[in-house]
Amino acid sequence: MARWKKPTKEEVHVLRQLLAERARHGALRLPGAVVEIRKSFGMTQAQFANTLGLMRRQVAELEAGTANPTLETLEKIAKLFGFTVGFVPKTPRDEEPKSPLDS
Repeated sequence: MARWKKPTKEEVHVLRQLLAERARHGALRLPGAVVEIRKSFGMTQAQFANTLGLMRRQVAELEAGTANPTLETLEKIAKLFGFTVGFVPKTPRDEEPKSPLDS
């Protein structure tokens, strides 16, 4: 298993800009958004879980798409980035801004 490397300030800045851009276009979807938000803060799953008052396993399940999060959990995650939980219209995949995590 690859060892986690804390991103530089510049990398965090770029990740946050890309995340905000994807949000503006309604292109953030679970579970990828959880991974992107966590990485934009430069946190490990354990650090992210601790910040949210969750267990690391819960964060891992959210990121894997196997969790069934409550609205309260989604709101905690969204609040970290200044987002709200809501519905967005579907867009074709090829029109969504690409995430660096998709590579």
